[in-house]
Order: sequence, then C-alpha cells, then structure tokens
Amino acid sequence: MESPQDSAITRDINRTFPAHDYFKDTGGDGQDSLYKICKAYSVYDEEIGYCQGQSFLAAVLLLHMPEEQAFSVLVKIMFDYGLRELFKQNFEDLHCKFYQLERLMQEYIPDLYNHFLDISLEAHMYASQWFLTLFTAKFPLYMVFHIIDLLLSEGISVIFNVALGLLKTSKDDLLLTDFEGALKFFRVQLPKRYRSEENAKKLMELACNMKISQKKLKKYEKEYHTMREQQAQQEDPIERFERENRRLQEANMRLEQENDDLAHELVTSKIALRKDLDNAEEKADALNKELLMTKQKLIDAEEEKRRLEEESAQLKEMCRRELDKAESEIKKNSSIISDYKQICSQLSERLEKQQTANKVEIEKIRQKVDDCERCREFFSKEGRVKGISSAKEVLDEDTDEEKETLKNQLREMELELAQTKLQLVEAECKIQDLEHHLGLALNEVQAAKKTWFNRTLSSIKTATGVQGKETC
Repeated sequence: MESPQDSAITRDINRTFPAHDYFKDTGGDGQDSLYKICKAYSVYDEEIGYCQGQSFLAAVLLLHMPEEQAFSVLVKIMFDYGLRELFKQNFEDLHCKFYQLERLMQEYIPDLYNHFLDISLEAHMYASQWFLTLFTAKFPLYMVFHIIDLLLSEGISVIFNVALGLLKTSKDDLLLTDFEGALKFFRVQLPKRYRSEENAKKLMELACNMKISQKKLKKYEKEYHTMREQQAQQEDPIERFERENRRLQEANMRLEQENDDLAHELVTSKIALRKDLDNAEEKADALNKELLMTKQKLIDAEEEKRRLEEESAQLKEMCRRELDKAESEIKKNSSIISDYKQICSQLSERLEKQQTANKVEIEKIRQKVDDCERCREFFSKEGRVKGISSAKEVLDEDTDEEKETLKNQLREMELELAQTKLQLVEAECKIQDLEHHLGLALNEVQAAKKTWFNRTLSSIKTATGVQGKETC
C-alpha cells in the first residue's frame, strides 16, 4: 500500500542515527528495514500516520529485534502505552504533559521553575522531543535503551521521572543561563553530558528513585483541563485562534530549527565519516607497505636460515670426516702401541732368558774350573784370577773373548730396548698430539654449533617479532 507520508519518511530515514554502522549506508539493510516499519505504521494508523521523530523510536527497536517484532512493539507503545494520544487533537494531550511537568518542577525544583518563569522559558520549548521521541533523537543509545526498558515496564509516566532527573542534575548550569543560553544548553550541552556511561547510570538511578504518584499526575491533568475550559470561556475566539496560531508558528520555528540542527549533524557526521574513511585508507596503505616489507624480511630470514642450515650440514659433514679420521688415527696408533708393547715384552723375555743362560754357562765354567787341577791354580773359588801373569794372560784372552761376546750381545739388546722405548715415547707423543687436535676440532664444532644456533634463534626471534607487530 502507498503511504501519503512517503516523502517525509524517506527524508527522515537519512537523518536517523546517520553515524551508526547499521543505518549509515544509504539503501543499506538498516535504512531499508527502518523505511518498511515507518511506512507500514503510517498505513496501519491512518488517523496519526507517520510523525516526525517516529523513525528514531523504530530504529531503537530495530537494533534489538527483527522487522516484524519491531513493528509489533511500536504499535504496542503507540496504542497501549498511549504515545499516539500525544499527537491527537492538535497535540492537546502533549500540552497537558507539559503542564504536568511544570507543576512537578514547581514542587521538586522550585528555584529552577522560577528561573524559567523569569526568562519566559516554557516546557514545550525544550521538552517536545522528550515526549514525542522518548528521548531517542538526541541522547546516547545506551541511555535510551534504559529509558525504553523502564517505559515498557512502568508505563509512559516514566518520561516525567527522566525529565525531572535531567533538570535536577543540570539545575546549577541552567540557573546561570538566559533564554537563548538555556535553549542552546538543552540542544547541545545536555546530550553531550550523557555520552559518559557513568553520568547516564547516575541519571537512571536518580530517575528510578524519584516517586511520582499517578494520583498527583491525575490531579495536575484535571487542573489543566479546568484551566483550558476557563480560558475557552473567557477568551475571545479570535484571540484564542491568534494565540494558537502564534503557538503553532513558534512550534513550527522550533521544529525547523531542530530540523536544521539534525541536517547540520548529518552533514558533520558524513564529513567525519569521510575523514575517518580517508584515514583508514591511509592506514591500510601503510599497513600494506609494512606487510610487504615484513614479507620480504621473512623471505630474507628464510633464505638466511636455509643458508645457515646448508653451512651447518657442511660443517657437520666436515666434523664427521675429521672425527672418523681421528678415530682411524687413534685405532692405528693404538695398534702400533700394542705392537710396541708386545715387542718390548718379547725383548724383555729374551733378555731374561739370555741372562739366565749366561748364568748357567758361567756356573758350568766355574764347575769345569773347579774340576781341573791346573785351572784351580789360576782361579779362586770366587772365579778371580790368581797365579802368574802368563797364565793370567792366557786365561784373560779366553775370558775376554767370552766377555766381549756377552757385552756385544748385551749392548745390542740394550740398543734394541732403547730404540723400542724411543719408538714408544714417539708413539705417546703422537697420541697426545692427536688428542690435542681432536680436542681443538671438537671445540671448533661446538663453537660452530653455538654460533649457528644463536644466529638461527636470532633470525626466528626477529621474524616472530615482525609478525607480532604486523598482527597488532
């Protein structure tokens, strides 16, 4: 079905929460759903139709539920909670609410009430949107959500609690203002104050603690209707129409001002969004450059790691060959030492056998000397020479040959033993030298392993640190 307020709905959709992600895109899902709800209600309620500011309430509901449920809750608030009554009969019930608010101010905040009288500030000049949009048009969403919850739980009279809470917390600032300053305060400074969640929480606590009885509200409503009847009886119809016309003109001017403010906010929000988008694009470009640099560093690190792994493999292979060579030398030297030890043992055995044989031969000679009478004349029992020099010379010649032979054999054996010992010492020196070279090789391998490990660890840390920065 077509809606007679379709153009007004379309115009207001773009002004409803223009900075919110769900509603900021023209033709997006948020704006499309909001348009459907506002159009459906304007067709559903032909008497009231669509009213300016209704889109804010519908948008708040859309942020919590699907389209169909949001439409049903909107109908419930308008009909069962009495919000649509404010729009009927030339906003007569809305003016009654203004009168009730001023009477409550007179009771709860008398000094601020008197100040507003002095500067000629009436409730309809600052509280219209509070009642018609349920505070949704100007105040932060987290505060609006609390107000809607209270309204659904306690009824539309909650608006008075919140309104008195706003006036009471702002009393000190408002008492210092004139007419224009007060209007500007309500339009700009008051909504900004409750961008702090702590301030909004304190306001809601104050509003919930204020006790406003339904009996008192009924009394003020009766006073208002009585006053209106008296004015109607006493007032000339022309004057009444002129006064009503002036009031409507003032309301129209105020709504136009609010409309201009909303348009200004929309333009400002779009400019801010454009700047944010440009900044985001610049940041994205910078991040892309950093990402490319990080990738290049990662590739270089991987190349360095690969090179170090190849060097490590080559070093390990070289160390393995050196170790195999050293082990082979050690085995060879061990075999040589074993052979030397075996030769020395054999020579020692031969020497012992030769000494034993010499002793036996000497004993035999001594025995023969003892058995020979002639020889006994030249030798004593101890084997020493006694007698004349000629015999001594003969005997000396015989014994000298034997001694020379024995000495030669003994000298040869000692020389062979000395050579064997010399070779043994040389072998031990070679073993010590090989052990020293092996220790140096092991130290070099260990140092190379540590250097490679440290360089690899530093490369991994560097790469990990770069990736961590990129992720942040």
